[in-house]
Amino acid sequence: MAKVIVTQVKSSIKRPKDQKLTLEALGLGKIGKAVEHEATPSILGMINKVKHLISVEEVK
Repeated sequence: MAKVIVTQVKSSIKRPKDQKLTLEALGLGKIGKAVEHEATPSILGMINKVKHLISVEEVK
C-alpha cells in the first residue's frame, strides 16, 4: 500500500466534535504535527472528513 504523510495546518477550535475526534484518531492534535499512515480506505475517509484542516503528501 502507498503511504501518506498527514500534517495539521489549522486549529480544531470551534469545530464539530466528530472532526476533533477524527483528528485525534489520525494522531494529530497540534498545528504542525505530522504523522505517516498507510493509504487504506478508512484512513482516506478520515482524511477526506477533515481535509480543510490538514495537508496530505504521498511518500514515494
